[in-house]
Formats: sequence, structure tokens, C-alpha cells
Amino acid sequence: MAITEFLDREAVGYEVTTHRPAYTAQEVAQEEHVSGRNMAKCVVLAADGQDVLVVVPACCMLDFEAVRGILGASEIRMADEERISELFPDCQIGAEPPFGSLYGLATILDERLGREAYIVFQGGRHDRAIRMDMESYLRIESPMIASFSQSA
Repeated sequence: MAITEFLDREAVGYEVTTHRPAYTAQEVAQEEHVSGRNMAKCVVLAADGQDVLVVVPACCMLDFEAVRGILGASEIRMADEERISELFPDCQIGAEPPFGSLYGLATILDERLGREAYIVFQGGRHDRAIRMDMESYLRIESPMIASFSQSA
């Protein structure tokens, strides 16, 4: 299901914008003229063989050890591109939205991003971004919220 169809079905307000292709969350933030604090960087991890979507602000780095501890996993690694394309068949690799629930994945949101008034994320393509208020995002995704980022 396309992310906009999901958002429409959930009856939440959002704004879709297009920009030049950008391949990192920080590049998207620059193209969209938003702070990296509001831009979601989505990372697919395999924790003891179980896929999970973690979401951090673009301006931060993911603390793998913190995520491992939060999940109680003995092993954690980034999913490879082949696995990501299997999990997110309607998205370009690296442009996954922060809605793991749409793809059968648990979503963990870093508390730094969760404190912001709004969230911006890639809408499945490298030339499209979606902005919505954080309250709506939290309501429809219900992610686990924890602290697992470090300032870059």
C-alpha cells in the first residue's frame, strides 16, 4: 500500500513535496529546508534474525549497542539491500517511510525525534518527502519510544 493511501485511510493531515533526488536523510532535510532534528532517518536492522525499523533524527547517529540493549538482542546488524527490497517492495531502497507497521515490522522511534512538533520523511522515493505533525504520527504508528541516538 502506498504511504499516502495509508495516511488518507487514517484521516491524518500531511503535506507531500517533491525535490531533487536526495539519498541521505540529511540531504533530504537540506532539500526540504527543515532541521535535521525533524527529518526521520529510517534504518532496518536485524536483531537476532528479527527485522525491526528504527527511526532517528537525520542529525544523529544510531547507537547500535543501545538498540541491542533495548531489544534484549545478542546480535544486531543492518539489513542488506536485498532484504530491504523484500520488506519494502513499493519503496526505493533508502527511501523507506517510518511506518514499520505497514510492512509487518516493529518500529522504534528515538525520543529526540519524538519530542519534535512535526516529522518529515521520505515517501518511498528519493525525490519525495512527506511532512506531518508528530502527534498524528505517534497515534497511527504507535512506535516504541526509546533513547538510542548520539549527536553527530
